[in-house]
Amino acid sequence: MVLPESVADCIAALAERRGDARMVAGGTDLLPQMKIGVSHPAWVVDLSGVAELKSLDVLDDGSLRIGAAVSARSLELAQPVRSGFRILAESAALIGSVQVRTLATIGGNICTAAPSADMIPPLLALDAVADIAGPGGSRQVPLAELFIGVRRTVLEPDELLLAIVVPAPEAGSGGNYRRHTPRRELDIAVVGVASQLTVKDGRCSKARIALASVAPTPVRATDAEAALEGAEITPETIEAAAALAVEAARPISDQRGSAEYRRHLVRVLARRTLTTAFERATGRASDSATNGHGNGHASGNGAH
Repeated sequence: MVLPESVADCIAALAERRGDARMVAGGTDLLPQMKIGVSHPAWVVDLSGVAELKSLDVLDDGSLRIGAAVSARSLELAQPVRSGFRILAESAALIGSVQVRTLATIGGNICTAAPSADMIPPLLALDAVADIAGPGGSRQVPLAELFIGVRRTVLEPDELLLAIVVPAPEAGSGGNYRRHTPRRELDIAVVGVASQLTVKDGRCSKARIALASVAPTPVRATDAEAALEGAEITPETIEAAAALAVEAARPISDQRGSAEYRRHLVRVLARRTLTTAFERATGRASDSATNGHGNGHASGNGAH
């Protein structure tokens, strides 16, 4: 095990052991994998002593910079996150138990690159950017471009995720993340959907819809977003966008649900998250909660 005390030490350790080392902060993913023999790195680089990776700051322009080793519990409870980036606090609150969230980090959730990761869809919906460092310097990668396959990212073996930078949502913005799980707690998402809307003068000026557990990587429903932008948000436009969101999904069938069931869940959860996002953006209901559009066979987790 390597115990670096600075980002420079981390990069040096990774460069020296290129391809033979794995980083660990909370260890909620790597350690179980090592115990069951799925992962067996020659070296483990422990990031717990690198203070820079644990910072959580609101920058001068209102954006949020989240160090890679910031815990899910910190995101769940931090007042700047709860007030300005509510969708992110909601997703953090869904990760495991309190004990798990106290250890699990945003960097681990992202770099594990599981298709079902709960924190990635809200970050995609918020247009987050990954700040990455390596021997050649730093680079910034939009989170939407970070994932290239199941548990695969564009990070090189000698690169380190420093932080995630989340732009401040514009005035008149609101978002929501929901997922469906077989159990209400301590389970992974069969489908997760994050929606973020900005509404100006009664019309949607910006829309983001991100999906989890329906493709090899988390994905944006860009056709559904385009259909909303410039439109008046009504139950009908929400329903049409939810139907378009299904077209972005490429689900598989497994023991947790069939591909057909996952497509159904995408439509239901897109409808629900868009409705809640609109209500939060405008402070008023879109009428969809009273016309039957809110019904569907999906968990309400994350709607609180």
